[in-house]
Amino acid sequence: MKKIQILGTGCAKCEKLAANAKQAAENCGLEYELIKVSDLNEIMDFGVMTTPALAVDGKVLITGKVPSPADIERMIG
Repeated sequence: MKKIQILGTGCAKCEKLAANAKQAAENCGLEYELIKVSDLNEIMDFGVMTTPALAVDGKVLITGKVPSPADIERMIG
């Protein structure tokens, strides 16, 4: 099971990234757990300075932008 983490404070871009990541995981047929990380100290532990960010299994894949579901599929599929 993949652990998909959305790093951000809950802003509109963070919510859009979460929706896109969920759609991408479902399109790929993945078993996944979607976790929203909003604690700033926890986000900084990932080394992320710009949100929103997407991490999969603890590895940061993208920061500071909201990729499309298709782009996320290529990253996680």
